[in-house]
Amino acid sequence: MSDDTTRAVPGRYWHKLEDDRIQCDLCPRYCKLREGQRGMCFVRSREADGIVLTTYGRSSGFCIDPIEKKPLNHFHPGTAVLSFGTAGCNLACKFCQNWDISKSKEIDTLADEASPTQIARAASALGCKSVAFTYNDPVIFLEYAVDVAEACHNAGIKTVAVTAGYICDEPRVEFFNHMDAANIDLKAFTDRFYKNLCVGDLQTVLDTLIYIKNETDMWFEITNLIIPGENDSDEELGDLARWIFENLGPDVPVHFSAFHPDWKMLNRPPTPASTLTRARDIAIKNGMRYVYTGNVHDERGGSTYCHECGERLIGRDWYVMTAWNLTEDGCCGSCGTPCAGVFDRGPGDWGSKRVAVRMRDFAP
Repeated sequence: MSDDTTRAVPGRYWHKLEDDRIQCDLCPRYCKLREGQRGMCFVRSREADGIVLTTYGRSSGFCIDPIEKKPLNHFHPGTAVLSFGTAGCNLACKFCQNWDISKSKEIDTLADEASPTQIARAASALGCKSVAFTYNDPVIFLEYAVDVAEACHNAGIKTVAVTAGYICDEPRVEFFNHMDAANIDLKAFTDRFYKNLCVGDLQTVLDTLIYIKNETDMWFEITNLIIPGENDSDEELGDLARWIFENLGPDVPVHFSAFHPDWKMLNRPPTPASTLTRARDIAIKNGMRYVYTGNVHDERGGSTYCHECGERLIGRDWYVMTAWNLTEDGCCGSCGTPCAGVFDRGPGDWGSKRVAVRMRDFAP
């Protein structure tokens, strides 16, 4: 692959069926395609006797974000991350908060172009600790994400996946093998929710989480977007917290995030801050050590506390850090208890800035 290529490239993970259709095996959607047809994700298409990725090297835009916006609270706090996505998605969430990108069926959405080495060069020049595949789900542009990750690692830049984890076993191994951190969107804890609101299934996402925990050494956190009347009952929140505790352990950070009416769910009210606080309390009572509230102004719910002595380790007001009480080796500055995460000797100083980046400025 030449460094300046931005076109359709051969995709991996597919096989030919007896009726001459080609089945995409990247995710459990298993789209069966005839010549010229696209999968549900929109970006993987049948051309001749194979699957191609139509969005390689093309993006809906690049921005520098605070790493906490992904959200990742225990992965190099305070540092800058170069974020980008493409178009399309392999789920059909009626409540999608990035629907203008993930539901796009227009290639014109892809307003910027960049090769893998160009992205790595930009991240390095702009002082970004990492590059994040986000805005839409990166599993659908696996080939591009993997190439970008390899270029970033060669430049000393880390990689982050923000994903719903809806991916099959074999590509799951390749994809996460190239990531240093991830935030997995565990949308709910019932099959009903996944079937009716996402057109997917819960078990695939749970399998992804168990794989990451048991088969990789990458850092990961979990986000649960709470929608009033859909996944906000005490029973479901308790089941979710207990499953995480029993299968992934108490140290996985969990973010309960507020829903706002969007896409095809304009009839639901925004999530009250009190619901997020209730969810946080339930998770803590079920043994989780690092639980956060998101999309609301809640300094207590956004801060990190020592699970042993209760001291505040990292204070956060939205994306601005207000306190730092970790030692150089990531332990509580008051009692010495280790805090789970990937920390530098001190916090980064990026703050809450969000800066748009044009890749043409980093062309060879």
